[in-house]
Amino acid sequence: MTGNWSKSRSWRSSLRQKVRPLLVGFCIKCYLLAKGRGAMTPSGPNQDAKTTNGGGGLPSESAPLEQHPAPLTTGDKFARLAGIGVVLLGVVGAFLYLGGWFSPQKLTPAGFVDEFERVGGIHSGFRRNHAKGVCVRGFFESNGQGARLSKAVVFQSGRVPVIGRFSLGGGDPYAADVLTNVRGLGLQYSLPDGEKWRSAMVNLPVFPFKDPQAFYDNLVASQPDPNTHKPDPAKGAAFFASHPETARAIGIIKSGAPSSGFDNSTFYGLNAFRFTNADGASSYVRWTLAPVQPSGPASAAETSQDKNFLFDGLIASILQHPLQWHLILTVGQPGDPTDNATIPWPEGRERVDVGTLTLDSVDSEETSPARDINFDPLVLPAGIAPSDDPLLSARSAIYSQSFTRRAGEKKEPSAITPAEVRK
Repeated sequence: MTGNWSKSRSWRSSLRQKVRPLLVGFCIKCYLLAKGRGAMTPSGPNQDAKTTNGGGGLPSESAPLEQHPAPLTTGDKFARLAGIGVVLLGVVGAFLYLGGWFSPQKLTPAGFVDEFERVGGIHSGFRRNHAKGVCVRGFFESNGQGARLSKAVVFQSGRVPVIGRFSLGGGDPYAADVLTNVRGLGLQYSLPDGEKWRSAMVNLPVFPFKDPQAFYDNLVASQPDPNTHKPDPAKGAAFFASHPETARAIGIIKSGAPSSGFDNSTFYGLNAFRFTNADGASSYVRWTLAPVQPSGPASAAETSQDKNFLFDGLIASILQHPLQWHLILTVGQPGDPTDNATIPWPEGRERVDVGTLTLDSVDSEETSPARDINFDPLVLPAGIAPSDDPLLSARSAIYSQSFTRRAGEKKEPSAITPAEVRK
């Protein structure tokens, strides 16, 4: 699948918005025609609608007060209804096409989320991926160094409030913590001019899938077998055989051991973005959050019998002292891939420390506004724009679909309760 995901969604959505009022008006017209209205006996070329004679005088007592429709024969009615039915069928067919009913094999946001549900189940009120999480608050303090790369207000010297959410990959909000699970950090920076900047990061140096289709194919291959309740190894092997770039990315990911907790994890933005400064100069950038907290032994953390040990450790750390990360911008050079997050940029690229993220408060999902934030990577301030990476528009659309579904569901309690964790 290519970057046409965004364009396809855009023109279909635009066309639906234009056609919908026309369809409503057409249905009203059909109803009136079916009732026999609108077949008025025409007035003469010089006759006013309020008169019954060519002189323009008031109508006589014997004259009709209004025009009446000409009576329809049974054949006229049948022909009229048949014509309406043909046109209406065509309009409905257009809507079915726009909704993807005639191309079920086409990858859509709804189909993607359906597959997440088949793999991870449906848990009322929770995200379809990264369902297990806890919310945080803090601030980002810019040192002003990012202003030469982007005109975004967030990079001017100063402090902006931040809310966010730590999470683990997967659709089960009550699953036991595992060190090797993908760790996520979604953030929303609230800028003084009212703009928002949202980012969704993970603790992987590269992403395993180059485009939405590969990600979807992996989900299909990961579906639990109904007999074993585990993924079919043969399907997994076939997927890797047909996606060598994923195998290479997994090798890069496995070359480094996971840290002992959320607090000392490095988080990567993965996708490239186009930064534009006040002078109009542009460059491509990938960003990383590098922890200030030292890394601890991962083996000791996993020996814990607590199924929420990663989240409990995070909460205990924040209750003891604020947690900090440096926001590092890696500046790309011509030829560096901007449309494929499975490929790391070469070593030696310029890295700019543009400020410090401080998280000093932790909240349950039930009480934090972060629970209902869709950490859409395309919510960007002026000065930051998406690259040509097809995953960006796909992530935005899928997050939106997941949000829509969970927004209408009953909210079940989270497995993580910060108040129950001791310092």
